[in-house]
Amino acid sequence: MTAKKHLKARVRARMAKTGERYAAARAHVVGERRGPVTDHGWPLAGGAHPDSAAFAALLRHAGAPVDEALLFGIGGGIGAGYILWEFAHDDSRVVTLGFSHRWQYIGAHTRAAAQRLGVELLEHTTGGAKAAAAALTDRAPAMVWPDRYHLGYWHLPASLDGRGGHPVVAYAVGDGRVRVDDRNAAPLTVAEADFHRARARVGSFKNLTISVPGPVSITDDRLRAAVAGGLAAVVEHLSTPSDSFGLPAWRKWSRMLTDRRAAKGWPTVFADGRGLAGALASVWEGVSPLSAGGGSLRPLFADFLDAAARVLDRPALADEARRWRGIGALWQDLGDAALPADVPGLARLRELTAGVTAAVAEGDAAADERRAAAAELWELRRALDADRPVDGAVFADLAARLAALHREETAGIAALRAHTE
Repeated sequence: MTAKKHLKARVRARMAKTGERYAAARAHVVGERRGPVTDHGWPLAGGAHPDSAAFAALLRHAGAPVDEALLFGIGGGIGAGYILWEFAHDDSRVVTLGFSHRWQYIGAHTRAAAQRLGVELLEHTTGGAKAAAAALTDRAPAMVWPDRYHLGYWHLPASLDGRGGHPVVAYAVGDGRVRVDDRNAAPLTVAEADFHRARARVGSFKNLTISVPGPVSITDDRLRAAVAGGLAAVVEHLSTPSDSFGLPAWRKWSRMLTDRRAAKGWPTVFADGRGLAGALASVWEGVSPLSAGGGSLRPLFADFLDAAARVLDRPALADEARRWRGIGALWQDLGDAALPADVPGLARLRELTAGVTAAVAEGDAAADERRAAAAELWELRRALDADRPVDGAVFADLAARLAALHREETAGIAALRAHTE
């Protein structure tokens, strides 16, 4: 038991330092990756991007295994987006970052990937609780979009009730519980009543399920066309001039970090320091792979480009993969600068965030650990949000890093354009 606790501590320390997901951090600590645990016949294979990992799991179940990285690129790959929210009800400030294609539209990535692959999706939504419960039982395994607060296992504060969430797979229902694949490495279950409440909470995607009727077969020609289509989609999308949902969003964010006149400028929003710790924590978590959305996703996009180089027989795409891995490292550097590990309170935020995420990955067996870590995490965030944990110099530093990232990503998309013409 002592050895197991020591291993857990080392894995969580690694996650807090690097922002890695549980499986990657554990593999580094142990020295090798273990195979997926199988629960009720369902392999818990993990993953990075929630939409792509869930769709990959459904395709595997339907007899057509497609790598998560390939699915990520086929669905449109990376995106860009930045929003600074100011919430009056709890006086919080939260940064939302969009790193995947059309990240602001529920199910859009999965639908695009399915369309390019020629895979039929069965979608179902209903307003009635009984019909929703019956549909989930009948259609499992299925992708669903529950509210994270009502799922329960994240142990979020009530102020986050109704903020939505990312897709998970409900792969079995029985004995009053729903078995959930949220990229966890061990069995994770939710009481049926809580799960159905979570699915029904947000009106715009209330009780939505997406399933894949099997068996599915994808030809090599179809796969090549899908990969080429996904590559073209990311280039087209990130070549747009939108400063809300395109690469100019990074340039806009860079300006807002030092703009003293704009209402949404960080010197104005954080003039008294209130809410700054939470905003910086959301930046660090948002770019880190351990986040709910999978982080910057640039490393996953690099994996797609490596795979695309083989599928399309275009070796030059592997060179572009190296470029995007470097960009991913720059994003992680930005996150580390936002929440510096040498500031004790902020370092503890990182440790607790990693602790909650690791305990989710460890499933039901770690329920008490994640409950305790989450309680301390949100109490610490409240305390730090009432103070200024770092001085204003961080704004200029982050602004410079974002300006450089905008230049690098703009050059990266321009280079990829040659491979789609």
